[in-house]
Amino acid sequence: MDTGWLLFAAILVFCMQAGFLCLETGKVRSKNSINVAAKNLSDFIVSSILFWMFGFAIMFGQSSMGYFGTSEFLFGANHSPWQYSFFLFQLMFCGTTATLVSGAVAERMSYRGYLIITIVLCTLIYPFVGHWAWSSLYSPQNPGWLESLGFFDFAGSTVVHSVGGWVSLAAIIVLGARAGRFDDNHTFPAGSNLPLSVLGTLLIWLGWFGFNGGSTLTLNEQVPVILVNTCLAAAFGGLSASALFVSRHRFLDVSIMLNGVIAGLVAITASANVVEPASAALIGIIAGLVMYGGERLMLKMRLDDALGVVPAHLFAGVWGTLALAFFHQSITLFSDAFWAQLSSQLIGITVVGLFSFTLAWLALNLINRFIPLRVSAEQEYLGMNVTEHNATTELLDLLNSMHIQERQANFNQRVPEEPFTEVGQIARQYNRVIERVQHEMTQRDSLLSDFKSSEKRKSAILNSSMDSIVTINLEGKIIEFNPAAERTFGCLQAKVINRNFIELFILEKDRPSVTESLNSKFVASSGLLINRRNTLILRRSTSDTFPAEITITGTTFGSSISNEFTLHIRDVTRQRRLQEKLRELAYSDPLTGLYNRTYFLDALQIALRNIHQDSDSVAVFFLDLDRFKKINDTLGHKAGDELLTEVAARLINVTRERDTICRWGGDEFVIMMTGNHDETTVVTSATKILQVMREAVNLGGRDLKIPTSIGISITSDANCQPMTLIQQADIAMYNAKQAGRDNFKIFELTMARDASDQFNFEQTLRQAIQSAHQFVMFYQPKVNQHRELVGLEALVRLELSPGKFTSPAEFIPVAEESGQIIALEELILRLVFAQLASWHHTYPLTPRVSINLSGIHLLSDTFLPFLNQCMEEFAIPGAWIEFEVTESVFLNDIERCIQVLQVLQGMEIAISIDDFGTGYSSLNYLKNLPVDVLKIDRSFVLECASQKEDAKICSTIIELASTLGLSTIAEGVENHAQFEFLATHGCDNFQGYHFYRPLSVTRIDELLATTLEVSETH
Repeated sequence: MDTGWLLFAAILVFCMQAGFLCLETGKVRSKNSINVAAKNLSDFIVSSILFWMFGFAIMFGQSSMGYFGTSEFLFGANHSPWQYSFFLFQLMFCGTTATLVSGAVAERMSYRGYLIITIVLCTLIYPFVGHWAWSSLYSPQNPGWLESLGFFDFAGSTVVHSVGGWVSLAAIIVLGARAGRFDDNHTFPAGSNLPLSVLGTLLIWLGWFGFNGGSTLTLNEQVPVILVNTCLAAAFGGLSASALFVSRHRFLDVSIMLNGVIAGLVAITASANVVEPASAALIGIIAGLVMYGGERLMLKMRLDDALGVVPAHLFAGVWGTLALAFFHQSITLFSDAFWAQLSSQLIGITVVGLFSFTLAWLALNLINRFIPLRVSAEQEYLGMNVTEHNATTELLDLLNSMHIQERQANFNQRVPEEPFTEVGQIARQYNRVIERVQHEMTQRDSLLSDFKSSEKRKSAILNSSMDSIVTINLEGKIIEFNPAAERTFGCLQAKVINRNFIELFILEKDRPSVTESLNSKFVASSGLLINRRNTLILRRSTSDTFPAEITITGTTFGSSISNEFTLHIRDVTRQRRLQEKLRELAYSDPLTGLYNRTYFLDALQIALRNIHQDSDSVAVFFLDLDRFKKINDTLGHKAGDELLTEVAARLINVTRERDTICRWGGDEFVIMMTGNHDETTVVTSATKILQVMREAVNLGGRDLKIPTSIGISITSDANCQPMTLIQQADIAMYNAKQAGRDNFKIFELTMARDASDQFNFEQTLRQAIQSAHQFVMFYQPKVNQHRELVGLEALVRLELSPGKFTSPAEFIPVAEESGQIIALEELILRLVFAQLASWHHTYPLTPRVSINLSGIHLLSDTFLPFLNQCMEEFAIPGAWIEFEVTESVFLNDIERCIQVLQVLQGMEIAISIDDFGTGYSSLNYLKNLPVDVLKIDRSFVLECASQKEDAKICSTIIELASTLGLSTIAEGVENHAQFEFLATHGCDNFQGYHFYRPLSVTRIDELLATTLEVSETH
């Protein structure tokens, strides 16, 4: 979307080239019009090539101390679509600057001079100034030195227009005035075609929407107000300049109005994105006055500016750049920030002016000594169409054609007619006289034949057209009614001819306005307009209504007054439905029918902007369905979709009609509530949501609960960014999950800090796993009832700093949540296998070592291949190792668990259920699972010798294991009473501080040496 907007804006700016061409062509004398067109096109060609070769590089390349760029020469290799779009947009700016200068010195500078001044501007001046002020637009880390001082020029009042104006002023001084420009005895021609100049100004105005709107570089919420500001400043600039001129001279000079419009556009360009529409209007008014004053100053100083470039672009550009400090929405007038910004703007204006004018004046003076930039007096008199391009004038062409007719006595051939000129009018009248004298009768016959053919063609077009075509007269009576109209309105032509179209087919509520439009011949400021696409609801003969698109054209009979009007009517019912469907698809979630993320962000942005009082606030609720993935995996995606649809229905029922509900993605939903909210009201709303979500839902014949975690964020700050508010709610939601799920949390600043700490720890853990050197293995011995060593449990520690170990209780959950647990456990397996191989080489009777294994790793597709690879690499038989898994693993995919554990048992690897009794203890899975050991959790062992309940649990687990033929081991044995109780009730093995703490590899070496020597002795 942003790339497309930038390309569209660049195309609009390109239209300004056509506008300047029309403006200049209309304001110069006809003998120079071809030269103006040629130089405009040439200027754009040369500036485009130079900007591509090195102008863009100097302006936006890697900055050298903020003064000029040093990279991106010959732009175009390996860039993104946005970067290409940005380049094209800036290329149009460069072309605009070049066009300004050549327009100021029109009618006296040689074609070669135009090219030279374009080269000077586009290589020595514009790219450097652009780098100072705009370098960071392409790379935010690459600011120019003026930009670093705080200078701000949004779309180029100074960078583009003042630079062009300064160079124009230098060129005007070097070249001097046109011959006769300041001759007091004669009035200098104001131009050859002012209507063309008006058209050019309108094209420039159109292109300026792209000039300012595209300078956001993205299609965001600023664009509409920028375009409004641009339009208002132009309008008020033209108004103020015209009003001042009329008050002094009592008539309107169109050129003053045109330059006033351009001055308004130039002035608002610096601040279009930071001022309000009223301020934009005032900026435009002052710009028009500044331009008019500048015109009078230029005349007084006898400086000949052919198009008024210096007043409209330089003086208005300086004013517009200063105006930013006075009208900036976020800067209080005469505050410290105001003086700082005004100072920065003054520095920028001064530096750019001195640099541009001085360098241009020196360069043009030097070049002019060796290569004259101005044409000779004779060439200027004859006109540069002839002298520069060998093109004849309209008058010479007319006289030559008339001389040939006279010499050959052949009056059948028409003389050439040049439009929009006095010579063309003479030639046209001459042709008419000749044709009237010699061909009057023949012409009449020809016209009659042409008229009959035209009527046949018209009838064929009317009958075959798919659009309804209805012709009415000034009274609204129907004259023509084609077959498509018959089908559309459901009535025959014979029934409607000479009847009033408005009474038949216009809705009663619209008849007054349509009648008024017809009376004004469809040229009023409101209602239906001629030569425009109008939309209106029409009525069929059956009284059904339909939306229609109506284009009105006028028909004249030899006069300038339209006597009939043809209505081209198209039924757009299907298009409207398609548009509505597309809008629905663009802003709604297809599964639940709720709003989607795009719509929600727009609505949240609007809600934040509408905060006007301290009592106004916006609350965002971020909901996540706990264990939704389990439902999807066990019951299928169809059941998951049904659950999401049910959640959407419940949220609609529990919220207010004005609340906005969105499916954010997956199993996440977001709710926005506006109004007077505080912690009490959002707690009430969150409680209601949780209550309705806790109600059972039937999926696949099962009644299931939907536990939901909710995060809430509230703000009364209209400047708060939508994504910031959503991110805060998201962070609060994760805190709700960590607090046990199925609850809600309101965002606090500490949550953001905790989330940041969590993220930093995840990165630290990831780096530690990659390096592998910060993980240290400890081993805790296991003993039997005779206190003999029967095994070891591998325990990992994270050593973030020398001698400081982090417990696995801190980093294992982080590894699981961040998806690093498999990589961590693969590292642990390699460390343990390497150590186990070393011990068996020294102590062949080293007991079995148990390794803790997560459910994620156990059920992963990579576990068994990696295990086989490591066992083969370190030559580890299965009888040397034992894997400990927790009960919760068996709740996810019991069949997959059985498959994997059977493979492990087939490799003679022992399987132990860790923390037995704390999870979902089930005889059903115990009898089906291939396990060898039940490990009694330390929470039961702690008070087994003193509390009847814990004693009963421990004795039951031991008895259950014995019945199933499994061995038992108790962890966390810390005193003799616990050991004696467990041993008495038949527990096989023990582990805990009563016997050994986790020991380093060195201590285990010593233990193995001592223990195995004693065993061999016996």
